[in-house]
Amino acid sequence: MNTVQEEPRGTKPRRRAGRIHGAGFETFGSIFGFIYTFLAGNVLLALANAPLVLCLALVADPVAAWPFFLTLSVTVPPSLAGLFASFQALNDDGAAVKPVASFLRGYVGGFRRAAPLGLAAVAVLLFLGVDLSITLSMPAAAVLVPIIVVAAAVTVAVTVTASAGVVLFPETGLKALLKAALYLCVQRWYLSLAALVLLGIIASAALLQPVLGVALAPAPLLFVVWSNSAYAFHGALHPASWKHQKLTTEIRCPSPLLEQKQASKPLQQ
Repeated sequence: MNTVQEEPRGTKPRRRAGRIHGAGFETFGSIFGFIYTFLAGNVLLALANAPLVLCLALVADPVAAWPFFLTLSVTVPPSLAGLFASFQALNDDGAAVKPVASFLRGYVGGFRRAAPLGLAAVAVLLFLGVDLSITLSMPAAAVLVPIIVVAAAVTVAVTVTASAGVVLFPETGLKALLKAALYLCVQRWYLSLAALVLLGIIASAALLQPVLGVALAPAPLLFVVWSNSAYAFHGALHPASWKHQKLTTEIRCPSPLLEQKQASKPLQQ
């Protein structure tokens, strides 16, 4: 007759060899997914903006040639759409994320709206930059310079927020996204200010050390910008929010419950 030996009281139960504990494994996989997405995102972002990155590395004083570099930055919004798509896939898939495929899918899918967005942003910033250089020598510079600087900051914030909207709402038109992005940038001004600070850090790193700055800085900081933009969009479109009534006229927020109800109406009739 077999006897079962009981372990003495006060001793910890033995763990069976070869058992992988789910919580620790999922945490490790999540950390690896973040690191992999950030590294791949930096490389893909540099490749998508290769002319800009190459000229930053070759030109000694990029600030002196700011119109030229601002023109080259027209490729930034489509690349942001691709990077934000990889961030969204990271949120959905976790450790099983495929950042390269997600980036390419977001870049190609959002290019039709992100490319005109980049052209419009560069045109506005060029106009404001020329106005600023002219205004500095005018007597009313103390009044006009802050207005121009604020207009340029709003243009950058709206462009980045609209780039996030391109990924979040693939069926929404660019005009509606710009209206919603402008409203959210003003209403969530503190998030816009944080995004401008992070974008300023990225630009400073790219100007001081183009290779290291582009290879290490953009993706982690842009992930914070993406998270804030997604929070602003979803917070404004939440049914319990009073802002929902204003933005739903321009942007459709898909709801599985509404889709199920609409699908069941023909059956009931």
